[in-house]
Amino acid sequence: MTNPFSGANGAGKPLSHLEDIKAASRHLRGTIEEGLNDPVTGAISEDDTKLLKFHGSYMQDDRDIRDERRRQKLEPAYAFMIRARLPGGVVTPQQWLAFDDIARNYATRGLRITTRQTFQWHGVIKTRLKATMQAIHNAMATTIAACGDVNRQVVGSVNPHLSSQHALAWEWIKKLSDHFIPRTRAYHEIWLDGERLTDEPEVEPIYGSTYLPRKFKIGIAIPPTNDCDVFAQDLGLIAIIEDGVLRGFNVAVGGGMGATHGDTTTYARLGSLIGFVTPEQLLTVAEAVVTTQRDYGNRAERQHARLKYTIDHLGLAWFKGEVEQRTGFALPPPRPYHFDQNGDRFGWAQGENGLWHLGLYVESGRLWDQGDQQLQTGVREIAKILKGEFRMTCNQNLVIANVATKDRTRIDKLVAKYGLDGYKAQSGIRRHSIACVALPTCGLAMAESERYAPELLGKLETILDGHGVLDAPILLRISGCPNGCARPYLAEIALIGRAIGRYDLRLGANFTGERLNVLYRENVAEPEILSSLDTLFGSYARERKADEKFGDFLIRTGVLPAPTQNLIPIVLETVA
Repeated sequence: MTNPFSGANGAGKPLSHLEDIKAASRHLRGTIEEGLNDPVTGAISEDDTKLLKFHGSYMQDDRDIRDERRRQKLEPAYAFMIRARLPGGVVTPQQWLAFDDIARNYATRGLRITTRQTFQWHGVIKTRLKATMQAIHNAMATTIAACGDVNRQVVGSVNPHLSSQHALAWEWIKKLSDHFIPRTRAYHEIWLDGERLTDEPEVEPIYGSTYLPRKFKIGIAIPPTNDCDVFAQDLGLIAIIEDGVLRGFNVAVGGGMGATHGDTTTYARLGSLIGFVTPEQLLTVAEAVVTTQRDYGNRAERQHARLKYTIDHLGLAWFKGEVEQRTGFALPPPRPYHFDQNGDRFGWAQGENGLWHLGLYVESGRLWDQGDQQLQTGVREIAKILKGEFRMTCNQNLVIANVATKDRTRIDKLVAKYGLDGYKAQSGIRRHSIACVALPTCGLAMAESERYAPELLGKLETILDGHGVLDAPILLRISGCPNGCARPYLAEIALIGRAIGRYDLRLGANFTGERLNVLYRENVAEPEILSSLDTLFGSYARERKADEKFGDFLIRTGVLPAPTQNLIPIVLETVA
């Protein structure tokens, strides 16, 4: 088969193999069920692993013991990662307790908060996979479309200072999530023992039979906080609230973090602002953006299949025109807005309804009991008494939300008892750090990330303390590969894995998520990383201006070249 989409790069080339798999899958069924019932192996077939992603799960193996198992002539230690679809990262106490039970009964290494405001469970073996999926369903949640070539988890700002506005935005997060859930009955048939309705034709009204060319991500930010990194999304929406009323959203398209080492045709990109929509227009515009990508995205070369490449190949003006043609109305210019940070706030804050919200730091998002740290147990005990809800953040942290004044003391005691109050004494760089999972489970990882982060942070804190800037807020992100799950290209300091113990050092993004960083040192080991940062931290301590952030300092002083993409992401009028 050849690519029928004449407008896209890759037109006329053979479709990627995954397109054939999707087309033959019978709306994501494949032979997943047969593979689950095969007792000979802990794996499923390679083609079915591609389809399994649409159901919210990845097959992985423990790379720490891969070589040893090979020497013993054993198959890899296969297990599955499962990711929930939890729009906006909101979880009730009852759901939390159910998810905690799942982690203890079926998974390993506790609960992990991802950079998309949801949970991942790691280490679920094949014989327990179906029972785990059913337990998630029984907790009134799902995993469908948490992965795969579809619109995935919709994320949004967690801002307890603007509770009514956050509530309005979250309603649109939920509506967007529901609107783009696949309609296939395969999920219910395979995981929930649903009845097969073979006589009734099945239709995916938005996605079609082969779904999207690649994954698609949507996020809503509420100024002045850009904690969801709205310009990293395929479709980024900036809530415009005027006089206490949600007037609508600025629309940014084409953001994306993934790249490939050594391939200059792949790159990170900030979303481009193309206009403003009212709330009533939002679903129509979002669907037009998604279906334009469906019809014109590159289905021949998956490394060029994200929306950012579709836009860059066909032109931003063309893309906006196509969206307007599909919606039947023109998009007016974006409205003014301002971001002041993209990190999380910690400690107690009171919302306008009088309820309280407690922001907690969770290192690399990992909540588990290890040694003296009993983080998983601590949050479980809080969930038993909480009358509000939990909100996970895109920075892998946790908010205990909607707490009455009279209940704060009980929660404070549990937070202190189980060591969840570490944010009170942590450095600025630790509070603003993110690390992806990487080794030993991620098959794409080239270097350590989550397991390396505590060690690296300790060494960086020693250097920062020596220069008297330990409390300076600095965005640090570590990624085990260039695919960008930790959004490293938007960090003031980023380490991107090249090989075991070696990283690209990138510097110079800004503190609001509106500027990409640049390569500073390529393929270097820890000694050179620490030496380079020691020198730069020293200069920053001596020469920074009042309230100047580290990334801005590096550009102002000429350490890094001026950015090729402006602080304000590309607006259509500047490139038309």
